[in-house]
Formats: sequence, C-alpha cells, structure tokens
Amino acid sequence: KAFLHHTVHLPCYFPDFQKIDVKDLIIFWQKDMDIVVHEVYYGQVKRENLSPAYINRTKVDMGKLTLQLLNAGVEDEGHYQCIIMQKKTELPTEVIHQSECSLHIIANYSQPEIAELHSGELKPNGYLNLSCTSSGGYPEPKEMTWLISHENITHSSTAHMDVSQDAVTKLYNVTSKLNIPVPKESRTNISCLLRLTGQLGSLVSVPLDI
Repeated sequence: KAFLHHTVHLPCYFPDFQKIDVKDLIIFWQKDMDIVVHEVYYGQVKRENLSPAYINRTKVDMGKLTLQLLNAGVEDEGHYQCIIMQKKTELPTEVIHQSECSLHIIANYSQPEIAELHSGELKPNGYLNLSCTSSGGYPEPKEMTWLISHENITHSSTAHMDVSQDAVTKLYNVTSKLNIPVPKESRTNISCLLRLTGQLGSLVSVPLDI
C-alpha cells in the first residue's frame, strides 16, 4: 500500500544477487504481465522498451534491488513482477529469479462535512434535511452512517451513499442525505461517519447540535 503522489518502493527479493556480476544480468520490472516499467540491460539502464507512463519515473537501488516509483497515481495500481535473466557462456539467456508484488494506492478523504439543506427555521412538526459529504479519497469507501445522539443514547442509521469518481484523478467523492422529523428532545447531536475499506478506519464529521 502506498499514499497517492508518494514514492513507492517495490522489492525484488533475490539473496544471491551480490554474488553475480550485474554486467551478466538483464533485470526488468513489468506491470500486469505486459507493461515494461524499468529495465537494466547488462549493467546499463535501457529505455527503448519502457511504457510511456513510466519514463523518468523510476530508479533502482542496485544494492537492494528495490525499484523506486515516483509520484504514484491510481493508474499505477496493479501486479508487478521483477525478472532477472543471466547470460551464460554459449548458452541461451535464462531466467534465474522472479518475484511479484501488488500495489494498492491510498488517498485520504476529507473530513465528512454536514450541510443543512432545509431553508428557514425548523418547525416542531417539520423535517430535518441534511447532507454529509467527503471528497478526494481512494479506494471507494465502505459505507456512510448517521449517528443521532440524545442523552447518551446513540442511534445509528446506514444511509444510501452517492458515489462519484473524478474522470481525471480517479478519486472518489461521496454524499449521503438524511431526512428525519425534527427531534422533539431538547438537545440532539447528529454526526456522520465514513467507514473506509480494509484497515483504514473511519472518519467522523463535526457534530451538528440541534
């Protein structure tokens, strides 16, 4: 996992690497089986076969055989392979090592924000019309929940979540709406909770005091 726009370090675990002269090796990283990300050809970086998306975005630490991928974006998500081939005297070049890893991008959502959609003052028999919005995150979140609290009792309500994805950045914006009768209790707190996927936790809005 890596944060959006950060540098990603993709490992290539090969314990015997130090024993072999790099000038006898072809080392390359590829994505999703067919996109060439970086290539070191008998000790020299080779750029002819690189996918245009990775030109000037990769470096290799030859001591650890770790590929650095600069300015990681959502489109970089995928499955990466590191392949090492060795030149043998009077024999065809053969693959002596292959390792794989998957890259997942994370972008932080903004703190959920509640807006009041009704106009004018709240009437005792009227309805409370609210929206909760969070933007600029990745991957798609799990769910949005409204929390309604009165005198230390909290009711939670999982609401429909409208999700849109920016066509350029691929980041998600989410909105949920709540329409309930105006609370009759003297003091009610309403907040909304955005649950993220995996171990990314949750984000909660500033409570609205009714």
